[in-house]
Amino acid sequence: MTMMLSAQATGPDDPVSAGVAPTDIEGKAIVRRFLDHYLSYTPDSAPRNLAESLNMMTSNLRTFTLNKLRDDDTVGKIQQNHIISDLRIRSIERTKNAPWDYVVFGVRELHQVNSGAEVTDRIVGQYNVRLVEERRSEFNPSGLLVAEYSEKQMVGERDNRLEQKSQLDK
Repeated sequence: MTMMLSAQATGPDDPVSAGVAPTDIEGKAIVRRFLDHYLSYTPDSAPRNLAESLNMMTSNLRTFTLNKLRDDDTVGKIQQNHIISDLRIRSIERTKNAPWDYVVFGVRELHQVNSGAEVTDRIVGQYNVRLVEERRSEFNPSGLLVAEYSEKQMVGERDNRLEQKSQLDK
């Protein structure tokens, strides 16, 4: 009796691997990567980080967000006010509302210079992200895109005790 073993192809063009559903870990990784790019930046990295986050969105959300960023001159304000934003994610949990809905809790620190003084805002926020599935590809190996995003400030404080005014400005 002859036994024949055959290996299944598992390449990127293989319909078996293309139809594999994304895992919860992949979903959490996309949410983390999206929020890290969208909410953490310096004046120099803001255009690149925002572009990365826009590329992770569905076309509808991308168009809406790009128009809002352009209308508000967000990148210009970040650069003009020397804004540095840093997000520390505390938890990412899947909600029971829909298969790819996530709620994220994190602390965001915003540092900016206003009238020669540095002002720091610490904001504890809730970030809601809904993902949608698309076909996996080499450009989107997880097959997940951000379809909705919202944030809600839970607690916030402003710390301007560290005023660093120069005596040379007088």
